[in-house]
Amino acid sequence: MTFSSAGGRPRLPLWVFFGVAAGAALVTFVVTALLTNIFEKKVEASNGTPRIVAVTGQDINDAELWGQTYPLEYDGFKATATFTPTNHADALVPVTGPRQAVVDQLGYDPETRTETAESKIEADPRLVTLWSGYAFSLDYRHARGHEWMLTDQRMTLRVLLRDQPGTCLNCHASTVALYEELGDGDTMAGFDVMNAMSYNDVTQLATHPIQCIDCHDPTTMKLRITRPALINGLKALKASEGILDYDVNRDATTQEMRSYVCAQCHVEYYFTSDTKTLTFPWANGLDLDQVFAYYNEIGFTDYTNATSGAQVLKAQHPDFETWSAGVHAANGVTCADCHMSYQRVGNQKIANHQIADPLANVNATCGVCHTASDQVILDRVETIQNRFIQSRDRALDATVALINDIAAAQAAGVDADRIALAQKFQNQAAFYVDYAYSENSYGFHAPDYMAKILTESLDAARKGQLALLGQTEAELAPSDVAEANLEKIVVTGKI
Repeated sequence: MTFSSAGGRPRLPLWVFFGVAAGAALVTFVVTALLTNIFEKKVEASNGTPRIVAVTGQDINDAELWGQTYPLEYDGFKATATFTPTNHADALVPVTGPRQAVVDQLGYDPETRTETAESKIEADPRLVTLWSGYAFSLDYRHARGHEWMLTDQRMTLRVLLRDQPGTCLNCHASTVALYEELGDGDTMAGFDVMNAMSYNDVTQLATHPIQCIDCHDPTTMKLRITRPALINGLKALKASEGILDYDVNRDATTQEMRSYVCAQCHVEYYFTSDTKTLTFPWANGLDLDQVFAYYNEIGFTDYTNATSGAQVLKAQHPDFETWSAGVHAANGVTCADCHMSYQRVGNQKIANHQIADPLANVNATCGVCHTASDQVILDRVETIQNRFIQSRDRALDATVALINDIAAAQAAGVDADRIALAQKFQNQAAFYVDYAYSENSYGFHAPDYMAKILTESLDAARKGQLALLGQTEAELAPSDVAEANLEKIVVTGKI
């Protein structure tokens, strides 16, 4: 310690003053930085709040207009045109033959004219036998992004070589404007008019694949259901559960809507025989056994199998129904949570509108809930899907064998009653394995449910072959023990 020359009072060294000054400056800097960070976070939170800006204009049905107000979401929407390889569809293939002629006629751009998705029936000829005589035996391909949903439908041989109803456009085009135009402002009336028209006539009126307006209210940006088939389907489903006069746009929660907007198209459906009205077979429930019972009750089948002569149902793409039977749905995880996961773009948090394979970014999708490493998650999904494919192959092999056996029995003059019973079992075996094949998750949405479906398909194929050998329907009925177990299951509702 030093002393002053007068009075002997101690005097602090200069370095102490500099130290105190530096400390004060540091504290000031830290406090300022903290306050600045808090302010920036508040601004970020404010900017990240969904922008509720009405979209109006002459081209309100065109997503490009919405993109002027919601550019980040629009960038994702445009990215649906980008092909993203998956484990089960890893490449595009050249457009050839009749497809080339139609794309030339419609004047698609060069990329569209030269590439399309891989063919499933070329990779798996069993499907040709499964759907023998039906349009799907001509062409069935892997799906591409939503940007291609209208183009790819116009290019499929199912449309080029067969006359199809306008009903097909309900899920392959933006329909809000179509319904209003055809129904003079009445959506339900326009829906009926479109279903009754031919595909070739309706497709000339369609200008876009799915657009923002198909899922969002242009004034409030809230999710909404615009497809009458889902409105009617959910009303019938809820009525079967004792909920009368259900209106999805009035009664559904926000979280439910994050799956319902997808259920407008990713579902099992059929066209009524007379008016070709798009209908979801949910009056008994969503479970496949309930759907199959519904079809049997109304006496509906889609076509006659050309190989066996059986009246057969054709499954579509029951992604919503299968997801509904899985663990994710049971825990409130919606379609959008996985296929439109939230992402950071600058200081904003938005839903990814590319609607891609969740495995493309496991950390942003599965990682929100699951703490396992990305590789562990990827391995688990691959294991589920590989086991599904093995089970599906067994069921499909058995069903194709039954179809060929029925044809052989007919040629050999086997009793008509045996043939008819075998054809009845073929309908179930074919519909159930088709249901599994047409669902797009390769068993992932509900692995145990898919295992049940494929087991039932196998069982029906087995019974069909036994019927050809002379066993009666009564002899092929489930055992008393199996019936008792089923009764307990039905009573508890845990199907």
